[in-house]
Amino acid sequence: MSKKKKKIQEDPKVHGDLKGFKMEIDSFGEISSSFPIDKINEFLNKNVEDKKLKDREDLDEIKRGSEEEE
Repeated sequence: MSKKKKKIQEDPKVHGDLKGFKMEIDSFGEISSSFPIDKINEFLNKNVEDKKLKDREDLDEIKRGSEEEE
């Protein structure tokens, strides 16, 4: 007779700015999130390099401009 192991669902390790972030997809394919999309986009802009823009010479100016707007 085999024993069934109970799966303990742990919270994944995440960046400090994303504590409490949860994302779910319902049966209709609709995505719901615990954070507003603006906050997610702001985090991604700060922490993820955009592959399409990495070769631009004015990338530093663009980043500085978005930081000044905040």
